[in-house]
Amino acid sequence: IDAVQAALGGRGTTFTVCRQGQEVVPAAMARLPELAVLDLQIGNMGGMAACMALRLDESGGRIAHVPVLMLLDRKADVHLARRSDAEGWLIKPLDPLRLRKAATTILEGGTYTEGVPAEPAAVAVAEPLPDDSAEDDVDPSSGESPAGEPATTR
Repeated sequence: IDAVQAALGGRGTTFTVCRQGQEVVPAAMARLPELAVLDLQIGNMGGMAACMALRLDESGGRIAHVPVLMLLDRKADVHLARRSDAEGWLIKPLDPLRLRKAATTILEGGTYTEGVPAEPAAVAVAEPLPDDSAEDDVDPSSGESPAGEPATTR
């Protein structure tokens, strides 16, 4: 908590600390946060469950969208963050630079993720069109094949 407050605190920034996961939704309903920073381990209800509860209440129209930055214990927890629909996540140990960069990116409408392999560049492969002899028999002036069927073009 101290590391997050030190990295993200500043003039005009306030924090609501929830020591139990089930406190997150009521706290967000009472005062909609610009960003929820959720640790994967929050008392008896983890950050993933708290994020999913926010998303469920959002889909039910009970609360506006709350962007979430999740703090993960290890790289193996990335799949949990993905499933929770968090906008971003950091893998511990944390440092102020990464915390600020992740928070800023998410607050600007982006996503920030760690521990996800880079997507390979898309490769376009040109393939020849299949040889279709019926198309060769089309009379371009009539638009019909020799059998009198409408001609097709690709």
